[in-house]
Amino acid sequence: MTSVDRNQLLFDRAKLLIPGGVNSPVRAFRAVGGTPRFVQRAQGAYFWDANGQRYIDYIGSWGPMILGHGHPAVVEAVQKAVLEGFSYGAPTEREVELAEEIIKLVPSIDMVRLVSSGTEAGMSAIRLARGATGRKKIIKFEGCYHGHADALLVKAGSGLATFGNPTSAGVPPEVVQHTIVLEYNNVEQLEAAFVEHGPEVACLMIEPIAGNMNFVRASVPFMKRCRELCTQHGALLAFDEVMTGFRVALGGAQSVYAKLIPGFEPDMTVMGKVIGGGMPLAAFGAKRAVMEQLAPLGGVYQAGTLSGNPVATACGLATLREIQKPGFYENLSATTRSLVDGLTAAAHAEGVTMCGDSQGGMFGFFLFDELPQNYAKVMTTDGPTFNQLFHGLLDRGVYIAPALYEAGFVSAAHTAQDIADTVAAAREVFKGLPR
Repeated sequence: MTSVDRNQLLFDRAKLLIPGGVNSPVRAFRAVGGTPRFVQRAQGAYFWDANGQRYIDYIGSWGPMILGHGHPAVVEAVQKAVLEGFSYGAPTEREVELAEEIIKLVPSIDMVRLVSSGTEAGMSAIRLARGATGRKKIIKFEGCYHGHADALLVKAGSGLATFGNPTSAGVPPEVVQHTIVLEYNNVEQLEAAFVEHGPEVACLMIEPIAGNMNFVRASVPFMKRCRELCTQHGALLAFDEVMTGFRVALGGAQSVYAKLIPGFEPDMTVMGKVIGGGMPLAAFGAKRAVMEQLAPLGGVYQAGTLSGNPVATACGLATLREIQKPGFYENLSATTRSLVDGLTAAAHAEGVTMCGDSQGGMFGFFLFDELPQNYAKVMTTDGPTFNQLFHGLLDRGVYIAPALYEAGFVSAAHTAQDIADTVAAAREVFKGLPR
């Protein structure tokens, strides 16, 4: 440990060169105050900052590190791939293998196209939906974040929620004139929108478990109605599983809903994070008839120099193979649930109002007495109290999302001791929070 705060020194340097000192807004700590932690290295369930301070990591690169940092099988696969070449601009066998693995695990997908980011996947899926249906309008939900493509930056969550901006500067009104924004979990609004615009709707895009307004599930009746109305009106139901894909269950969130709604499946799926294992890799997929509308077979154009990058596909493929091992999700789910239960019990023991939820290795908690169902309710969270909690945990070596609108993530590397240490740290912080 050093007496000089190297995090602050690095942040000061970065602010002269990079807008806000960061390359993605939420990293700047603007919502919670203080100095961002500049990561020096990571291993397992931990990372170390520029001062050499260790933290128990509950963001895991915002979801991809489901195995923990530096898993031996993944490191070995990446090292081997690097020696073979960084990028070719030509197809490789690993792209085929990764596509086969995704399609095997997600029955709603017949074909898949690999890209480099969740934003690129979401943007491409919207274009494909419009091309396949010949329609213009899309439906999204307030608080759901589908990347920073212009048409989708309307009442999004994530960093936009953190900074209180319902949309983004630089997005012309005419670009979003065909984007219909509805309240999450509001069946009445959903039905009214289809009554008015049904024949014009190309797709309905939704985060089945919204992770960019913390952790909010789509209710089963709401999701069932989404499916029914899309089918009735010929619109495509697009699941944004960038965050939930292979994170909440082996088959993603859609497999969770398929157990609750007979015959349920989305028409399109957008994926990222876990399928890349920490490397820049994402994908979108659908049934064959829809995907064959893409170039070079169809008229919907999409391309990418680094799509299917050989190092990224090696990382993703190794990750997907590890998470299929027996008992993986049962253990991950149990660890995550023990964290949420421990945090809420510690809060209640100290007279602090809190509730939480989890699915697989994804979790969220709120300073409410019951789980919120939509963005408007989430936005009433006590921000100053959350900020106290965040910094109290940070001071005790626990790193959660530096914004109350973000879900958290547990990895297979987190141990029972990590959970116990986190809960103990939280209880100390709870003692000083307002009741």
